[in-house]
Amino acid sequence: MSGTTMVFLIVLVSVGFGVISDLYSKYLKANKLSGLNKQESDQLKNEIAQLKDRVAVLEKIVTDEGYQVDKEIKSL
Repeated sequence: MSGTTMVFLIVLVSVGFGVISDLYSKYLKANKLSGLNKQESDQLKNEIAQLKDRVAVLEKIVTDEGYQVDKEIKSL
């Protein structure tokens, strides 16, 4: 094996291990973040469900005939 081939292989192996190491560290970081995102996602889903319930109650109040009459009286 010539010296040039040996240097080429050493550089190739070094760069290959560097790339693999970088990809693995990004993989671990992504897994760590996905766990945090799951907790936040569950919390946000609960908050959205609560807000939907509140909007439903508000819609019921606004579409109530008594509310409409009261609004018309106040506008006079």
